[in-house]
Amino acid sequence: MILVEIFSTPGCGKCAQAREALRAVAESLSAVRWREVNILDELDYAVDLGVLSLPAIAIDGELVFPTLPGAERLRQELMRRLAGAH
Repeated sequence: MILVEIFSTPGCGKCAQAREALRAVAESLSAVRWREVNILDELDYAVDLGVLSLPAIAIDGELVFPTLPGAERLRQELMRRLAGAH
């Protein structure tokens, strides 16, 4: 199972718009779990991963996209990781 975490803040319009497209990509893959991280609630965790700007995406506890990727870029990264897991 791959864990995708998106770091954002409540009320961030840019975050909300992008989040929906990226969540659809993640949820279309059966071995992927999606988690939304409110940076205000989990600031220490975000800092530990190196999140410097929002929104950002971590995969399996590693900051992979310090800025939001496009949906296709996220899909490619997840497919690459799923292929390597077998």
